Amino acid sequence: MDSTTVVWFRRDLRVADHPALAAAADRARQALALYVLDPRLLDVAGRPRVDFLFRCLRTLDERLGGRLMVVTGDPAEVVPRVARTVGASAVHVSADFGPYGRERDAAVADAVELVRAGSPYAVAPGRVRKPDGTPYRVFTPFSRAWQEHGWRPPAATDESTVDWIEPPESEPLPPGEGLADAAAEWAAFRDERLPDYARDRDRPDRNGTSRMSAYLRWGVVHPRTLLADLGGDAGSRAYRSELAWREFYADVLWHRPESARRNLDRRFDRVELDHDRERFRAWCAGRTGFPFVDAGMRQLLTEGWMHNRVRMVVASFLVKDLHLPWWWGARHFMKHLVDGDLASNQHNWQWVAGTGTDAAPYFRVFNPVTQGEKFDPDGDYVRRHVPELRHVPGRAVHRPANPIVDHAHERRIALARYEAIRG
Repeated sequence: MDSTTVVWFRRDLRVADHPALAAAADRARQALALYVLDPRLLDVAGRPRVDFLFRCLRTLDERLGGRLMVVTGDPAEVVPRVARTVGASAVHVSADFGPYGRERDAAVADAVELVRAGSPYAVAPGRVRKPDGTPYRVFTPFSRAWQEHGWRPPAATDESTVDWIEPPESEPLPPGEGLADAAAEWAAFRDERLPDYARDRDRPDRNGTSRMSAYLRWGVVHPRTLLADLGGDAGSRAYRSELAWREFYADVLWHRPESARRNLDRRFDRVELDHDRERFRAWCAGRTGFPFVDAGMRQLLTEGWMHNRVRMVVASFLVKDLHLPWWWGARHFMKHLVDGDLASNQHNWQWVAGTGTDAAPYFRVFNPVTQGEKFDPDGDYVRRHVPELRHVPGRAVHRPANPIVDHAHERRIALARYEAIRG
């Protein structure tokens, strides 16, 4: 057994259900807790996500008794140096399956032993495959195979699993508050709102979702922990399916890392696109004249989060009403979302654009007015986020006010452009 090892936290900012902690305890008598502020990641993250990260780190540091070492730099240089400083021969991590994470970890492993245990997923990307060994490209059969594969029970770890040493140095975290107790928030959702989740999850005017996405993105909670609480009722089945979507898109990115930046289905490279920056700015600011779209975009700017149903509607509007590149919208989302996750964000955008995994959704064009009337029938969501419409009663609030485009006309244009590449 080694005397000291390093636990390098990344997208696993917790102590509960943490296989890397268990592996570190098996390897060494004591451990240094390390987090590296990587400029290559921070420079492309918007302020909301960075602020949420620091809240996660403050909470983790509190759980570790103030013993979290935080340093800035290139992990390929910083991590081996820290390991040498404390006399550690190995560094324990949760495996990273993203394109940059794989590249970064390979560089670190050239200089120090990198011990991978667990991952941010219930089932590691690449593990669920078709009977012929090829990856799934459609969600439903992936979801069935993923559930049949199953996952391990939560790991029995906490802050006492490893004896944490005082860091030799550490950069101070910016002042501010830590996170609300993620376990308590999940328990409240599970006990109070999960039974109605299948019905309420599409209603942005209701508090019907779990709001666990940011906690999952940073690994404050593990999906395996949530899955262990789900049963066979309708709400549990619907929530399990949403977790499966997250795992599906991670699997797609694992097999096709280039899909983070370009169309998964390369046939759609030929679709005619517009590049109207003025219309893009109106969309970003929530000034399109379509109240349901504008409410979503303003929620994003004020909360760093947007309801999932509304994300689909605003994305469809950008791609199919404004005919702008999906990656413009994906980049804007990643800048502002606290739960911005590369795999889920990019591939949800491609699903809306019709360029991604599932069969031919290109013809699906969300009507921003009828979507609002259906999922925000009393107009409460719109009035909450678009204050200039608070005097408009009921569903009348969804009527466009000086819209920047005619939806019916732009829908015909979008479908014609998609049909042109089919020929």
